[in-house]
Amino acid sequence: MNLLKKYCPLHRLVRAVQIGLTLAAIALPQAKAATAADIATAPAAFQVQVSGNGEPVILIPGLASPGAVWDGAVSRLCGKRQCHVLTLAGFAGAPAIDAPLLPAVEQQLSAYIAAQGLRKPTIIGHSMGGWLALKLAADHPQQVGRVVVVDALPALGAMQVPSITAQQLDTMAAQMRDRLLQSDDASFTAQQRKTAGTMITGEAGINRISGWVSQSDRKTMATSMYQMLSQDLRPALARIEAPTLVLGAGAGFRDFLPRAAVEAMFQAQYSALQGVQFELDDNARHFIMYDDPEWLYARIGKFLN
Repeated sequence: MNLLKKYCPLHRLVRAVQIGLTLAAIALPQAKAATAADIATAPAAFQVQVSGNGEPVILIPGLASPGAVWDGAVSRLCGKRQCHVLTLAGFAGAPAIDAPLLPAVEQQLSAYIAAQGLRKPTIIGHSMGGWLALKLAADHPQQVGRVVVVDALPALGAMQVPSITAQQLDTMAAQMRDRLLQSDDASFTAQQRKTAGTMITGEAGINRISGWVSQSDRKTMATSMYQMLSQDLRPALARIEAPTLVLGAGAGFRDFLPRAAVEAMFQAQYSALQGVQFELDDNARHFIMYDDPEWLYARIGKFLN
């Protein structure tokens, strides 16, 4: 029996996607490519804080998280590197934009790399930020030097059913988007706090994440989840030329999936990415940077050196 089918029924898949484990060809038709003028005049899809000097590193936070989620990375990794820390529009108090967020972030980040003269920066992303790092590296392989993905999968909707169709992915993603948008404020807040407890260890961490969610634009959250969940990046991984490190949070699966199945799932999802390195942290939930920072930054530091 397939271990994922045995231990991770569909309702748990949907819940896992909601919390963001939060944590491309076969998904939706591609929109017409934006021109340089389009990108230059578009509302800013992210804010950037730059610090340090040396090799460029771009850090992308996940759903509803600010750039501050990467403060530990900046303090440990950016003394001899130049770090560009993003906060995405609509998340954690940043003003929202009307355009679809994830395509706008990808287009504008590619333009930012070119405009700043960044030579093959390392892209580090957590959760949805990890998915964006993969998308950027697949669509713009000549711009990306290395990739670090922290607890993200290229096809969240295929966790249970690897052969899921594009239409099934779109239906699942649309249902989740609509459920988030239609929930009343009290129910939404209560559910987000409950799910935050599955993403991080400790009351202080739960309060931090819940606070970020309360400052985020719910429409941006819901539509961004739709944009990510409805797409399957597994076929696109073959286009990535950058060495890639994937770091998974094992404790986030502990209640419903054996460790061997977690490893098998990650390995299967990333099978098209040649030379990918993968490690699983048994002591951390989704926010590894708070649950087990020494483990996380030791591995990122080794990969970058």
